[in-house]
Amino acid sequence: MTASHLDDTRTAYDGVADLYASMFSTAFLDMPLDLAMINAFGQLTRDAGPVADLGCGPGHLTGHLRSLGCDAFGADASAEMIRIARAAHPGVRFDQVPMTEADVPDGSLGGVLAWYSIIHTPPAQVPESLAAFHRMLAPGGHLLLGFFASDTAEPVPYDHKVAPAHRWPIDRLSALAAEAGFAEVARLRREHGENERPYPHGHLLARKSAEDGDRDGAQA
Repeated sequence: MTASHLDDTRTAYDGVADLYASMFSTAFLDMPLDLAMINAFGQLTRDAGPVADLGCGPGHLTGHLRSLGCDAFGADASAEMIRIARAAHPGVRFDQVPMTEADVPDGSLGGVLAWYSIIHTPPAQVPESLAAFHRMLAPGGHLLLGFFASDTAEPVPYDHKVAPAHRWPIDRLSALAAEAGFAEVARLRREHGENERPYPHGHLLARKSAEDGDRDGAQA
């Protein structure tokens, strides 16, 4: 994100953090298809090294990944979200930092979860985010993206209540992930539930090649 856009998003979430946490403390964990993707990601990464929940919000998915046996920690740009996450999950690491600036050595993570985290990133900046995720991951590490989906060829803005956001066509996001060095493993598209925004949801699971250990160093 650009500095001004990141500041605006951070300020917006700081202002609604308590309400957000009260409304979405189990968000997606009570949706069977979403939970299946998160659980599959957890099974793939629990023995692969640390797992970063980037854009973790109130930390409920970080906590769930830990319950699956993952060495998970969270990071979020919002100070208020991090305050809530630390209170809800004492002893778990939560860093206040933009998701692309997580304090981890290059090539050290077994998994990156970016669950509805890139929706606020301006579309032109998403390739940079994907490159950052690739750099953080160890060869063979997995990335799971959650986002609102669209049926267009390119991302489209929509009326998110907190901060400007975009819906993404799954094919387009998969293509950008491939350009960043990921191979698609699985995808899921589901329609919205009864009490959800009237948009489809997209989930994309991708893997950094096990032979891709030198790619990031060459691009740095």
